[in-house]
Amino acid sequence: MARRVALKLSGESFADPVTGYGIDPQTVHRLAMEIASVHAEGHQIGMVVGGGNIFRGLSSAAAGMDRANADYMGMLATVINALALRDALESVGVPTRVQTAITIAQVAEPYIRLRAIRHLEKGRTVVFAGGTGNPYFTTDTTVALRAAEIGADAVLKATRVDGVYDDDPEKNPNATLIREIGYMEVLERGLRVMDSTAITMCMDNDLPIRVFNMTVPGNVARAIRGEPIGTLVR
Repeated sequence: MARRVALKLSGESFADPVTGYGIDPQTVHRLAMEIASVHAEGHQIGMVVGGGNIFRGLSSAAAGMDRANADYMGMLATVINALALRDALESVGVPTRVQTAITIAQVAEPYIRLRAIRHLEKGRTVVFAGGTGNPYFTTDTTVALRAAEIGADAVLKATRVDGVYDDDPEKNPNATLIREIGYMEVLERGLRVMDSTAITMCMDNDLPIRVFNMTVPGNVARAIRGEPIGTLVR
């Protein structure tokens, strides 16, 4: 069955695989091709993009920059990624709109919930940029919020690992992959899935979260189709 999903793409999804920074056209094109394949099947796809490949607000705040100012700079970075993704999607035949939580009328629409839903119903994908428009909120919280607002069937979080582990798999080679877990257990164990605000929002709105490895070719399409990959939080 066709689904409406909210897909979270970190800034790393756009970055050069060697340097980890900037926007790599080949990486973005591969991502666009996968999204195009499932869009053609009738799935409605809303995407929230991060901006860490360009600017990391929290780390800059930790280095002495004012936190609110750093977060606003991070929001602007997400707009750059959103425009790159729109260009890649349009180039492979997927009509796409960018909506931002901060007003930049020359390059994107303002975020309007009913307009976003209408775009999805019309067969367009929508890229949500600018976070929530407020500092101190992550793009994890943004995707939970947008998913609830557009009536998504699930939240999909694309990562660099296969799912949720009982420890950091990049530091502990013996970490075990968890195939399914409850919201409360994630919060109680402090597992690194999404921030606690996002987890709580998904729990309150009965939104399942699928965490998967986007570096594996085809996984983005599989996750959008609802195939059982990675970890399911519900």
